[in-house]
Amino acid sequence: MTRTAKPDSRSRDEATMSLADHLRELRSRLVKCVLAIAVASVVSYFLYDRLYDFATAPWCTAVKGRSLDDCRLLFLDPIAPFATKLRISGWSGLLFATPVLSWQLWRFIAPGLYAKERRYAIAFVASSVALFATGAVLAYWSLPKIFDWMLGQAGGAEVQNKADDYFRIFALMIAAFGVSFELPLLLFALQIIGVVSPDTLAAKRRHAIVGIVAFVAVITPGGDPVSLIAMTIPLVVFYEASIWLARLVLRRRRA
Repeated sequence: MTRTAKPDSRSRDEATMSLADHLRELRSRLVKCVLAIAVASVVSYFLYDRLYDFATAPWCTAVKGRSLDDCRLLFLDPIAPFATKLRISGWSGLLFATPVLSWQLWRFIAPGLYAKERRYAIAFVASSVALFATGAVLAYWSLPKIFDWMLGQAGGAEVQNKADDYFRIFALMIAAFGVSFELPLLLFALQIIGVVSPDTLAAKRRHAIVGIVAFVAVITPGGDPVSLIAMTIPLVVFYEASIWLARLVLRRRRA
């Protein structure tokens, strides 16, 4: 007597879902994401004073380090303060809602994965969030030094920082560092699925370092040496770490 093959670990409901079911599921997840961002943005609106102080702390640290008197930002019209408040609330709401967004994404794709694939997906999502957070924290830590360098280029001239320009640079720096720190995870995934081999990345190490430096110089809005160094060194380390980790995983897979 021959045994019947065991059904895979996919959900039975997933196997029978139609295109319309998938679209309804996607719509439900998107609605929940939008609601999460909206609620987090409203909460951020009422926490605006604390968020404003947190965001401007790097600038004030740089200004006080230069023995300057005032670190207040400049608004050029009466509408700008309220527009800035809405903008900061929206950015903060998106950031605070990230765990919910990640969870909804996971709930949407998980039913279509095998059990082994789910374990990899969980590790991938968790690593992605951790790397982005690490990059954002490093950016925030580097900002006082970056602003100090910028103020040093003014010589004896008075510098007045417009609020719109400051928050634009602040958001771009956080995003640039956070997104850049996803690069090693992408390289690791490409090695695991066989698009590129660890030996190839190791052989192209010098070219990769030059490419990383050029990439960092382009995406950092300040164009200063502090952000260039602060981002380049971790990315080079992560590049090497992705090669080492991929070799370890591939060696175990072959064994």
